[in-house]
Amino acid sequence: MTILITPPAASAARSAEVPLGLYIDGDWLPIEETFPVYNPATGEVIAQVANGTVEQSLAALDAAVAAQGAWRELAPRERADLFHHAHALLMSRAEEIAQTMTLESGKPIGEARAEFQLSADFFLWYTEQIAHLHGTYAHGSRGPYRIVTTHQPVGPSLLITPWNFPLLMIARKAGAALAAGCTVIVKSAKETPLTCALFVKTLHEAGFPAGVVNLVHTTASSKVSAALMADPRLRKVSFTGSTGVGSTLLAQAAPNITNAAMELGGDGPLVVLEDADLELAAQQAVICKFRNAGQACVAANRIIVQRSVADEFSRRFVELTERLRVGDGFDPATDVGPIISAAQRDTVQSLVDAFGEIDAQLLTGGRAIEGGGYFFQPTVFRVNDRSSEITHQELFAPIATIYTVDSVAEAIEAANDTRYGLAAYVFTKDLSRAIAVAERLDFGMVGVNRGIMADPAASFGGMKASGLGREGGHDAIYEFLEPKYLAITVDESELGA
Repeated sequence: MTILITPPAASAARSAEVPLGLYIDGDWLPIEETFPVYNPATGEVIAQVANGTVEQSLAALDAAVAAQGAWRELAPRERADLFHHAHALLMSRAEEIAQTMTLESGKPIGEARAEFQLSADFFLWYTEQIAHLHGTYAHGSRGPYRIVTTHQPVGPSLLITPWNFPLLMIARKAGAALAAGCTVIVKSAKETPLTCALFVKTLHEAGFPAGVVNLVHTTASSKVSAALMADPRLRKVSFTGSTGVGSTLLAQAAPNITNAAMELGGDGPLVVLEDADLELAAQQAVICKFRNAGQACVAANRIIVQRSVADEFSRRFVELTERLRVGDGFDPATDVGPIISAAQRDTVQSLVDAFGEIDAQLLTGGRAIEGGGYFFQPTVFRVNDRSSEITHQELFAPIATIYTVDSVAEAIEAANDTRYGLAAYVFTKDLSRAIAVAERLDFGMVGVNRGIMADPAASFGGMKASGLGREGGHDAIYEFLEPKYLAITVDESELGA
């Protein structure tokens, strides 16, 4: 049974001092037209945020272009000093930012605090890389010259962030871009603009120069993005979101050959082999599936279990799922917060209804929870037919599906039976088998005996319809750098024998 936790009376009033305007060329602009931001745990309006126009987004690009030259030439140590100052300010505002995340996204406060720490760690990672961007030097293969390879910033970059991880996505993208020497225009998600505004406010107060960072909130996302993408001065777009929108942005990038990085949808398989630690697998599967109410591109979309252990795993998984407590994210007892919006909650219900029309057995959950806010029961289906369209789409919801296979080979085949390729998971006690299976999975990331794997030192990203490029690790900053080759003639004739 799912329990809806009554939120503490004070939680609805918790908010930070957040600038609500657009941030362009070093200033917070006066607010003209606005749009509402909702608390998904109550359905109440918590803020009215400036609704940016196409003209204002192009003004942000003007500012980024004007600031690009000076930011590019800033000495690495000076840039790193700004980053260190910003990181210290971020750390001093940890609870303020975490509570803002919970207020506008609904995620449990424990998850918001964990997201803050991971975001700060990513920002610190980029800080430490700024002075360690190295080129290469080599002799020409034939001839008296040297091959010198260096790197230069791509240029003004558009960063488009999603609502499900409102701080992590902007810290990961902006951290890498700014560390590389690129100026940025950030377009926040309209559902969660407040966290993004706090991040930009922190950079402003840390002393980042005018025009280096610009922030646009808008409900006209497609028009704003199209206008920016059509401008040849924009040299990079980094987007996290749906594969459909990513495909549109790639098409818009084509005419100007705009550099593009895409972190798109996922249909992650979590494979449980017959020799797995079933209690560990069940615990990690619950975390991987129901974190952020299932609203994560790396969530375990399909749980694929070998038949000999399927009943026992399913029993443990359902038991743990039914212990999850649903409620307001400010209550420390909450495990699963609300769905982001009423419309998205309706989509979750339509997904449940679709599984009810195929050969699938509902094991627990399956209903929206009445009352204030947009809550839905954590839901588990055991699915007997993988041929239906519903079994091949990203769920992005607190819905887990369990599939049974007879062999390791069938498990690999089932896992790869998707157009996506972001994250996969394997549970087995045999390390050799784990490596062999992981190498056969067509995914950019594979977690072995764990359901969470984001790390600043790791390369995050997918393949196939899950995107292009990587965020995190040594690859991240180089996504915002262009390699440049210098062929330098060296005359050794006057050196003598």
